[in-house]
Amino acid sequence: MKNSVFSWRGTLAGLAGGLSLIANASADEACGLCVKQIVTNSELATCFLDQYDQFAKSGSDAVVVDLSNCASRGVVEALPSPNKGEAEPDVQFMISRLQLQCLKKKLETPGIVLDPSATIELDSCG
Repeated sequence: MKNSVFSWRGTLAGLAGGLSLIANASADEACGLCVKQIVTNSELATCFLDQYDQFAKSGSDAVVVDLSNCASRGVVEALPSPNKGEAEPDVQFMISRLQLQCLKKKLETPGIVLDPSATIELDSCG
């Protein structure tokens, strides 16, 4: 009976240690739930930049970005052309702190074309 208690405690200790390693992972490491790219448009990009300070205040390494309150209301958008594979803009996604800074930098790039929509890669910032 004692052996099963010790193995249970060892398993629990190992699990707790593993979870603490995950929780303490640096922001430089890949975030398992973080996206690699987002699709946005000028309206959502402006909203993101307006709310950037709030997102940056988050205490965690992974930042949840929710722009659902930014979508225009009462405007009926044109139906997409069947020939176009236009991607729907992302209004909710999770990114790392580095990706947050990268997205801000890319959206502030002079002359960036965001309409009707643009895919922003978050793996590299240049």
